[in-house]
Amino acid sequence: MNKITVLAGLQWGDEGKGKIVDVLSPQYDVVARYQGGANAGHTLVFNGKKYVLHLIPSGIFTDGVICIIGNGTVIDPEALIEEMELVTSEKIELGGRLFISKDAHLILPYHKIIDAINETGKNKIGTTRKGIGPSYFDKYARRGIKIQDIMHPDLLKEKVKNNLNYLKRIFPESDELNDMSGDDTCNELLIRYEKIKSYITDTQILLNNFIEEGRNILLEGAQGALLDIDFGTYPYITSSHPTSGGACIGTGISPNKITNVVGIFKAYTTRVGEGPFVTELFDDEGKLIAERGSEFGATTGRPRRCGWLDLTALKYTCKINGVTELVMTKSDVLDVFPEISVCTKYIFNEKEIKDFTTDCEILKSVKPSYIKFKGWNTDLSRLSDYDSLPDNYKIYVKFIEEYTGCKISYISTGPSREQIIRKN
Repeated sequence: MNKITVLAGLQWGDEGKGKIVDVLSPQYDVVARYQGGANAGHTLVFNGKKYVLHLIPSGIFTDGVICIIGNGTVIDPEALIEEMELVTSEKIELGGRLFISKDAHLILPYHKIIDAINETGKNKIGTTRKGIGPSYFDKYARRGIKIQDIMHPDLLKEKVKNNLNYLKRIFPESDELNDMSGDDTCNELLIRYEKIKSYITDTQILLNNFIEEGRNILLEGAQGALLDIDFGTYPYITSSHPTSGGACIGTGISPNKITNVVGIFKAYTTRVGEGPFVTELFDDEGKLIAERGSEFGATTGRPRRCGWLDLTALKYTCKINGVTELVMTKSDVLDVFPEISVCTKYIFNEKEIKDFTTDCEILKSVKPSYIKFKGWNTDLSRLSDYDSLPDNYKIYVKFIEEYTGCKISYISTGPSREQIIRKN
């Protein structure tokens, strides 16, 4: 039986999905991205060089793997072309290996302007300002521009002009919007389309044909479950479904075809942007985690907020994703800590809360209840098999497995693709 695997982030994103997709890709024939856009930054390190992908699936660096950008993504043509040029500059052939859904929606210049306007208000979310939210907004308001719309230039121009006129009425003080021309926007889009049109197809049909052929498929999510628009810390969320259910919506693969769900999390917790963060550290320990983990956003460069591992939140995201196995990343960042804390419940009005809540008003007020573990004081990045790991680290791993009810199958001990330990 062929494998159809979902890889989902279990925190607020930045868990290391890019590297893990790269590590797992040799086991698969196809890697498909199912949601998000260029707000994602999937980092891969191999042969001493770092690559950051925002749209193209991370499996592109594995020989022979077919990569698909699914219908659930939103695509900035300019960013996509830049990324394609980056990949081809590494002597990687995209023809016959990269396919883009004709049903994916586009991010146009006015989406980025609206994103920036929204982020200057008092209710800012802390977005990447890449136009992701406004593009999804247009999608669900039934005025979005799909890639397939470019194949009908007259209809495209009508839709773009209508959208621009609508936005100019709502934001009359925006000089950037007022200076925008529908004709110019369409003309630029048509020029960029010429560079990508040979890769565009019905990816939902292609993927289901691959399944019938018995091929193994890895579905790559962006961001993390706590940013899911329904199951995350609303309104401090992304505009799509990073959870495993989003993999079906974003690719056209039915739920009964999914064979397993791999959940990925850091050995501690980070968050970018606004929103509650129960275990956030504001002391020297938090600074040390940030420094050792190089916690800066791959897309924005913004510093990430850092804190201890929140198992209450992790158990919740394991449940809603139907996780069958876990991958833990960045354990090596904690190598120097003599004592490591793990949050197992919250305290609210002197009462214990054992289950995660998406109510941000409560999350802003709760206090973390910690269990402390002895540190392992060992350079994990130099180790290559599970048996060689220190006992204190194995105690940490076992506790996480027992608390979440999910086994940890892989442990990442550094940024390079070679720094991975398979745990049987």
